[in-house]
Amino acid sequence: MLEFQKIRWKNFLSTGDNFTEILLNKSPTTLILGANGAGKSTVLDALTFGLFGKPFRKINKPQLTNSVNEKDCLIEIEFIIGKTKYLIRRGIKPGIFEIYHNKKMINQDSKIKDYQKYLEDNILKLNFKSFTQTVILGSATFVPFMQLSAKDRRDIIEDLLDIKIFSSMNEILKSRLIDHKENVRGNDNERNNIDNQIHLQESSIEEIKKDRKKLIQSSKKKIEEYQLKINENDDCIEKLNAKIGMLNDTLVELKPVQKKISKMDSISAGLTSKIKSLKEDQEFFHDIDNCPTCKQDVDASHKEMMIAERKDKQKEIEQALEDFKVEYEVINARMDKLLNTQSKVSSLTGDISEKTSHNRGLKTSIKDYEKEIEELESTDTSTTKMRKELKKFTEQKQKIERIREELLEEREYLNVASTLLKDGGIKTSIIKYYLPIMNGLINKYLHQMDFYVNFTMDENFSENIQSRNRENFSYTSFSEGEKMRIDLALLFTWREVAKMKNSVNTNLLVLDEVFDSSLDSNGTDEFLKLLNELGGNNVFVISHKGEILYDKFRSIIKFDKVKNFSKIVEEK
Repeated sequence: MLEFQKIRWKNFLSTGDNFTEILLNKSPTTLILGANGAGKSTVLDALTFGLFGKPFRKINKPQLTNSVNEKDCLIEIEFIIGKTKYLIRRGIKPGIFEIYHNKKMINQDSKIKDYQKYLEDNILKLNFKSFTQTVILGSATFVPFMQLSAKDRRDIIEDLLDIKIFSSMNEILKSRLIDHKENVRGNDNERNNIDNQIHLQESSIEEIKKDRKKLIQSSKKKIEEYQLKINENDDCIEKLNAKIGMLNDTLVELKPVQKKISKMDSISAGLTSKIKSLKEDQEFFHDIDNCPTCKQDVDASHKEMMIAERKDKQKEIEQALEDFKVEYEVINARMDKLLNTQSKVSSLTGDISEKTSHNRGLKTSIKDYEKEIEELESTDTSTTKMRKELKKFTEQKQKIERIREELLEEREYLNVASTLLKDGGIKTSIIKYYLPIMNGLINKYLHQMDFYVNFTMDENFSENIQSRNRENFSYTSFSEGEKMRIDLALLFTWREVAKMKNSVNTNLLVLDEVFDSSLDSNGTDEFLKLLNELGGNNVFVISHKGEILYDKFRSIIKFDKVKNFSKIVEEK
């Protein structure tokens, strides 16, 4: 329970430099009196400004500081939650916002806004709207529950039922869903990128495989071409060897013919020499008259006989030489033919050698192509690195897919949680459960104030008001006094529900001028009776009709202006 103990303020609105102090837990019922402008409603603004940093009434912050002193505006509020004591100090000129926990100030490292949020969320467990609907029922500046928007109504009820956490969770979930969508989008991008990389890598590998296949096919084609050429060369060599073999059979007689020609050359030379010698002898005998040896005269007849003998011998040898030349020409012709055959054999042997050398080159090329084919077929070194990269990409994709599955599973959970946390989910179920209780309490308090209508709210917090005659009414159709009864009934209902839930359970209730205009005498009596029945509460009623109410309250606080400053002039 949040038990307010004390509030004091100075240099706040019309209050001077001396503290005005009110004990908030002193009396069950306290009447705050004063003429208009005396400062009796200042407690409302001091409470809300001290707790929430903004006044209850529509007053600009610079106007909160006393216009005479113009500085040192300060509000202090003391309260207890369980066994823990708290003190809130908030000031203007200088700016002060301090929270004390068992006389020790709570760390102010965070920004003022966050510090305020910490106060509302972790200590008070209520915000400005909830405070003004469950602790304060004001005058004309106050917006009653029934005049709030559907959203603001819902916020109040959620605070009362302590289900605001679901809204906070829903906001967190919305942020989580946004992050999740971004994660899914990022995952999709990663998956698309890795798919593109895999596709490119596979395409590159496939292109290399195609190129490799083309190289193998080209090499095999070259081998076939070269082998065909080798076979053609082998056939040609075989034919050339056969031809050479036939020619070599002819060349068997080459040496004998060569020997015979050589011999015939020798014989021819001998015969020619013989003829030359005979011619020389004939010239000798023709020219000689004396014997060179004995110096005797040579007989003419002897000379003629010797010349004749030699002429005959010359003719005989010349005839033999002519016959020999005929035979020589035959033999020489045969020799020319044999030499021509030998030249052909040599030429054919050269062809064979050329084709054999060509075959060796072709066979070497075939081995090179065969080795290339073997390397291409046995090891794919050109794509090894690329296949490793492809494997890495594939593993990355598998990881991305696993993450995607996790994200999809998470999305299912988030969608379920979102459904539960939406206004139509868990919160609505809880509200539906409490609606009959709320409606029962509202009608109980209305009846206690002699206002006999059947008031019900639906889950959207729209009212349905029926008279005893079953006529339907709206809140706006009632008089101001009747509206005030409804507002009071709602206020007491919210406080009762807060006690049930232990959410906004507090001792303090401040009512501003509820008796002054809206409630008639009968309503006032019933309301006072109702106030006295509220156990464990410290009720403050602000009014300028003190003469009517003076003896109906346990405690009285009277405000008045003294030298233009608001002060408590009477307290009992």
